Formats: sequence, structure tokens, C-alpha cells
Amino acid sequence: MLNLTSPQKTNFHKISASQKLLALCVLSTALFQVGSLFILSGLIFTVMALYLAQGWSFARFGARMLWPLWPFVAIIALYHGVTNDIETGGEIILRMLIAVALANLVTMTTTLNDMIDVLMRLLRPLNWFGVSTKPVAITIALFIRFIPTLIDRSITMLAALRARSAGKSGWRIIVPLTLSVLNDAEHVANALRARGGVGTKDKG
Repeated sequence: MLNLTSPQKTNFHKISASQKLLALCVLSTALFQVGSLFILSGLIFTVMALYLAQGWSFARFGARMLWPLWPFVAIIALYHGVTNDIETGGEIILRMLIAVALANLVTMTTTLNDMIDVLMRLLRPLNWFGVSTKPVAITIALFIRFIPTLIDRSITMLAALRARSAGKSGWRIIVPLTLSVLNDAEHVANALRARGGVGTKDKG
């Protein structure tokens, strides 16, 4: 469970983690400066092309990670349809899809160790205040990296619930999903301790 990077090697794997994270920050910020539905539509097709260029299986897995966004898309579309502001609703939806798709692209092509190294460099100023940056960096990196896994597991559990008991509410997966997350957290903590990570004393 520690290795959540796509097993299929792509051109994006060759780009350094710092460059990808910087590009993600810049592009995500720039998205909010774009007020044209036409340009945003072009950008979403560009992002789709980036996924497809890495291979069909890679693109299919990336699309699956975006599937849980459909309730938010539906709510935004419904609200702006009722208020007769479809263009604004379309812009919000496209911005959300583009930003999440780009973030997912980074997490799929960046190893956990590389992400932790970048975060530790960014958090280095905290050392001046006596804050250990390693636990903070690991926590942030794990949070980012486990989001796709949590989404994928939620989809699987919802599908299993509906297959067994049609009509039951999706909230019933909360308890098993929580237990599954806690179990993963325990395995990750044990792995980190074994590798000299959080929970161990630095030597020297």
C-alpha cells in the first residue's frame, strides 16, 4: 500500500517531483484567472490528451479517480441551471475537473519518497522555530498520496454494497471504510518505523 504510484512508467515519471508540484501550483492558480468557457473546454481536452498519451490503462485509471466528483458536478449543474447561470456553472465545473485531474496526474507519477523530499525542503524554515519537518512532511505526503486510494476503495465498497443490498444508503460504508483506513495507517506506521521513519529516534 505504500507504493501508490502508477506501475506504468510514463514521461511524467521522468520529471522531478519539485517541478511537477511547482507546475501544479502555478496551473491551479492560473485556472482561477481564466473566465472563458471556451478556453476552459480546450484545457480539459488538453488534460484528457495528456492522460491518453500515457496509455489507455493509465488514462482509464485516472478517469476512475475522477468518477466520485460526479455528485458535486451534478449539484453545481443543478444549482446554476435553476438560477439560469449555466455559463458560470460550466466554468466552475471545468475548473474543478481540471485542477483535480492535474493533481491526480502528479500523485500517479510521483513516488512517496520524492514527495516527502520536496516537502521537507519547502518546510525547512520551520527548523528555525525548533519544528521537526520530517513528521510534518510525511503526514502531508501521505494525506496527498492516499486520497486516490480512499476514492478507489469507496467506489469498490459502494459497488459491493449495492450488489448485495439494492437500495441501501451509501453511508453504510463509513464504518468499514474507517476501519480499513485505520488498518492501513497501522501498516504504514509499522513500515515507517522499520525503515527508521516516524516513531524512531534519529541516531547521531
